[in-house]
Amino acid sequence: MPSGDERALLERARQGDSAALGEIYDRYAAKIYSYILYQVGDQALAEDLTASVFMKMLDAIKASKAWRLSFSSWLYRIAHNIVVDHFRRNSHGKSLPLDEGLIPSKDNPSTTVETLMATETVNEAMDQLTVEQRTVVILKFFKECSNLEVAKIMNKTEGAVKSLQYRALAALRRQLGGD
Repeated sequence: MPSGDERALLERARQGDSAALGEIYDRYAAKIYSYILYQVGDQALAEDLTASVFMKMLDAIKASKAWRLSFSSWLYRIAHNIVVDHFRRNSHGKSLPLDEGLIPSKDNPSTTVETLMATETVNEAMDQLTVEQRTVVILKFFKECSNLEVAKIMNKTEGAVKSLQYRALAALRRQLGGD
């Protein structure tokens, strides 16, 4: 449930207050972009899809068809649906690129290479997951969402989320050849 401050902000946005809409964008854009980038692996595409999320949000707010309980879960749900639609339209998997910017340059070069290789291995294993499995892993372990939040975002039951998580982790374990 949104805090009192957030509820007031969302109500102002519902009434068409552009400053409130800007504040919502400032609060959530980086999180939504990051989530989408994890999914699609392309910065330009992630930027486009993030813009689509906020356009859909604005359309829904104008039509009074917005969130019910959790605004952030509702935004992630829009993002999830846009990513799924993107993959359906383009029906070809894409590997996630390595984000070399996350590795500090002062590290030992061999450590840097090992980290890059491990990241590439994990990215390749993640690419073998279904879109739903990958979504659960990203939301649970990168975005630190609860099972209930993931269930709301994906329009699934908590049991279905747990099952997807179990299958995803089992598939990753097999792909990575570890325990």
